[in-house]
Amino acid sequence: MALVQEDAAPAAAATATAAASNPDAGSSDNEISMEEASFVHTEPPEDGTAPPVVTSDMEVLHDRVKKQVIKEGHGKKPLKFATCFVHYRAWVQGSLHKFEDTWQEQHPIELVLGKEKKEMAGLGIGVGNMRSGERALLHVGWELGYGKEGSFSFPNVPPMADLVYEVVLIGFDDVKEGKTRSDMTVEERIAAADRRKIEGNEYFKEKKLEEAMQQYEMAIAYMGDDFMFQLFGKYRDMALAVKNPCHLNMAACLIKLKRFDEAIVQCSIVLSEDENNVKALFRRGKAKSELGQTESAREDFLKAKRYSPEDKEILRELRLLAEQDKALYQKQKELYKGLFGPRPEAKPKKANRLVVFWQWLVSLIRYLVRLFNRKNE
Repeated sequence: MALVQEDAAPAAAATATAAASNPDAGSSDNEISMEEASFVHTEPPEDGTAPPVVTSDMEVLHDRVKKQVIKEGHGKKPLKFATCFVHYRAWVQGSLHKFEDTWQEQHPIELVLGKEKKEMAGLGIGVGNMRSGERALLHVGWELGYGKEGSFSFPNVPPMADLVYEVVLIGFDDVKEGKTRSDMTVEERIAAADRRKIEGNEYFKEKKLEEAMQQYEMAIAYMGDDFMFQLFGKYRDMALAVKNPCHLNMAACLIKLKRFDEAIVQCSIVLSEDENNVKALFRRGKAKSELGQTESAREDFLKAKRYSPEDKEILRELRLLAEQDKALYQKQKELYKGLFGPRPEAKPKKANRLVVFWQWLVSLIRYLVRLFNRKNE
C-alpha cells in the first residue's frame, strides 16, 4: 500500500547491512513521510498521584461497576473475547493508595474480554464498554476486584477494597477465538502488527494523528522486548520491517503534535537496532532542533548526510542551523556592544609645567653655549 507523500523526509537506505536487517527502512510503503515539521506509550494524563476530578455523568455498567468519561473515543466497542490493549492507573478508593500504573512501566497490558483474571473482572466490564481512544474513570466494587481477602503481595490491595481505575483503551482486535499474543505464532503476531500499522497509516492520511498513534502503539505491543529477544535471522528481520516503521511513523506524528521529547525517544529506539537509519537520524535531529539542542541536532543531520548526501531536506536543515548560528552570533555581538558601550578615544595627557620649563631652559643654555663658541672663533 502506497502512502500519500506528506513530506520529503530522508528515504535513502543507510547501508547494505541496514537494508538487510530492515528491508523496508527507506520505503515510503511502510513509513510515513512528513512535509513540514512545524508513544511507545499513550501520553499519561496529569501527574497520576490521585484520580482525576471528573464532572461527567456517572454511567452504571453493572451493579458494582460505574463509568465516567474523561475523553470520548471513536468507532465501535469491543466484543467478547476481543484482545484489548489498555493503559491504566489503579487506586484503592477512600485511602487513594495507588497500587498499579502501566504508564510508569511504559507498556500497555493485554486484556482478553471474558478471559481476564478474577481480580480484573470489573476492569474487563469497564473496558468492554469503551471505544478506541476513550479515557474513562471506572469505579469498581470489591466483589469484582480483589475480593474479601485482598492481595498482600503485588499489587498490595487491602481486603474488601473498592477500586478506582483511570483507563485508556488504546485499541482492540476482535478475534473469535480470543487468542492472546502468547498463543500466536510468530507469523500471526507479525501479521497482526502489520494490519495495525496499515490502519495507522490510513488515519495519518486523514490527519487523525492520535488515532494513528494508537494503531502504531498496538502494532508495537505485538512485538515487545520479550518477543524480539527470542527472534533470530529472517524472523527478526520480518519483525523489524514492521516494528521500526511504526516507531518512525509515531515520531512523525509526535513532531507534528510538537511533542518533541517523545519523538526523540521513538527515533532512538530505531537507532538502537539500526544506527545508520537515515529517517531516524533526520527526525531525531529535527526534534532536537525544535528543542534548541542545535549541536546534537547537527550531529544527527551530518550523520544522515553521510548516508544520503543529496537529500534536499537534510541539506536544508543544516543550512537553517548555520543561519541560526550566524543570527545568534550577530545578536550576541550587538548585545555585548550595547552592554559595554563603544571604546573611549585616547585623550592626550596634560604636560607637566615643570618638565616643560626644564626642557626650555636646557634648550636656551645650549643656544647660548653655541653663540659663545662662535664669537671665540
